[in-house]
Amino acid sequence: MNAASLLIPDALDGAADTAPTRPVTEVAVGVLMQPDGSFLLAQRPGGKPYEGYWEFPGGKLEAGETVEAALARELEEELGIQAGTIVRWRTLEHDYPHAYVRLFFCKVMDWEGQLVGREGQAFAWQHGPVTVGPLLPATIPVLQWLADDTREPQ
Repeated sequence: MNAASLLIPDALDGAADTAPTRPVTEVAVGVLMQPDGSFLLAQRPGGKPYEGYWEFPGGKLEAGETVEAALARELEEELGIQAGTIVRWRTLEHDYPHAYVRLFFCKVMDWEGQLVGREGQAFAWQHGPVTVGPLLPATIPVLQWLADDTREPQ
């Protein structure tokens, strides 16, 4: 993990030892998983910061929205799917030049519908080590978490 990322223990639920000096943008992020252990990465579309970088799909929470509701909405808007069970997994804060973000990573194990890049973005099912790039910086620690999860005894 690089110095610009801060893992937030679940017990603190978003509290950090060092408060950000600018507004925090809260983001719901989906780690879509298939039974074979593959996960979905999407390429950021044109016109957005870090255009062309690969990330887990998701987006900003709207006022009054829960993480789960925001993620369900974003997956429908971006990929045309209806999420099944959404389980909060890990929280990470990252300081990007354009925004300080608090990322709520959620595992999504089931959904309905056919994946379609509705914003013209590419997407790819991956196993570690990933074969797409460049990766959005806050995506990198998540890949390590996934690798660690597969090493744990079942």
